[in-house]
Amino acid sequence: AECLALQLRDLNRFDPAMQALVENLDILAKRDFTALKKICRVESEDLVEMVSEIKALNPKPAQAFDHTVAQPVTPDVLVRRQPGGWSVELNSETLPRVLVNNQYYARICNIAADKTEKEYIDNCYQAANWLVKALHQRAQTILRVATELVKRQDKFLGKGVQYLKPLVLRDIAQVLGIHESTVSRVTNNKYMATPRGIFEMKYFFNFALGDSADGDVHSAEAIRYRIKAMIDKETADDVLSDDKIVNILRRDGVDIARRTVAKYREAMQIPSSVQRRREKSLNV
Repeated sequence: AECLALQLRDLNRFDPAMQALVENLDILAKRDFTALKKICRVESEDLVEMVSEIKALNPKPAQAFDHTVAQPVTPDVLVRRQPGGWSVELNSETLPRVLVNNQYYARICNIAADKTEKEYIDNCYQAANWLVKALHQRAQTILRVATELVKRQDKFLGKGVQYLKPLVLRDIAQVLGIHESTVSRVTNNKYMATPRGIFEMKYFFNFALGDSADGDVHSAEAIRYRIKAMIDKETADDVLSDDKIVNILRRDGVDIARRTVAKYREAMQIPSSVQRRREKSLNV
């Protein structure tokens, strides 16, 4: 509030009505415009103009002096479309580069003073080879898991989030013949670059929700996408309540509870239908 007030004073726009608005930003966040009109003692048109002025200000002016360069995510797996399917490969730039210098090993073996030194050198050599082998095996496991994920989420890659299938670690583990904990480890903090963007590999695991009468299941992420898409298309005359969203989804074969719709909407920071109706009525 203090930051906004300073900017409004510089613009010579910090009159009593604007001061009252700045002092009640919590009410503005709730979009209770009826209460704000009473507090600021202004009409609807004036309030719309005041809110527009607030939105034009910079709530974080100090960021202009922050020159920290954001480090983009480097994908571990690269997915590209090719005729007849998808190409899945590891990003060589993210793989650890560990090599065993066999020439050095042979040279120090020849100058070993006694049996103890030779055993020590052999143990180090075996440990190094084991590390190289383990890293290679880990890379191959990542590739196998990524390939299976792409196979399972083919429709998502081709058509979008609404086609994201429900998937759990166990599904991948059973197909590849490995433990669930292994799938969890190799997908943790690993990213996949696809034609639809870069996604954390964990993103592709979604629990099932909303079984339909014909046996279809839907992922939680796909349902969240559908809810947001419906709300984005709202008009001032047709604001969807949570109950109405439930009815639309059920009509489309998605069995979902109202409290689940409300939970997803709040998680996406979407206001209630009452607040959205207030906002649209004032066109702010």
